[in-house]
Amino acid sequence: MLPPFEPNGNLPPGIYWATWDEIYNRFGTNDHRCKLLVGLKKALKALKRAKVSTVYLNGSFVTAKNEPNDYDATWEMAGFDVSRLDPVFHDFDDERRAQKLKYGGEFFPVLVGRAGESYLDIFQRDRRTKQSKGIVAIDLRRIK
Repeated sequence: MLPPFEPNGNLPPGIYWATWDEIYNRFGTNDHRCKLLVGLKKALKALKRAKVSTVYLNGSFVTAKNEPNDYDATWEMAGFDVSRLDPVFHDFDDERRAQKLKYGGEFFPVLVGRAGESYLDIFQRDRRTKQSKGIVAIDLRRIK
């Protein structure tokens, strides 16, 4: 279950597992957000085909912000099938432009990070304030 936003617009610190319906109902609050959700669902299905088990959703998309530019996601690498992975998930050129064009957001493998940190760790800190914040976890086995 997704908790209410904090006064700063972030989710409280933690990782919150959510179903697709919970994500859609909570974050699909306007046409722009719904368009991003269409792209996210396509990306989740593509990652599921590659046997990715979990995706963590982050960015201003999982905040109270009315019109986020996109969403950010990181995906678990354990057990995935690289031969079935859409090549766009390996394309980090031009600030992940191809990913944004195809799916509306940016994707990072969870084990690759800056300064020895995983993206899962990085995603759980507000990039402006460095304070802890919440993110959303999606079990791809439940995505249809």
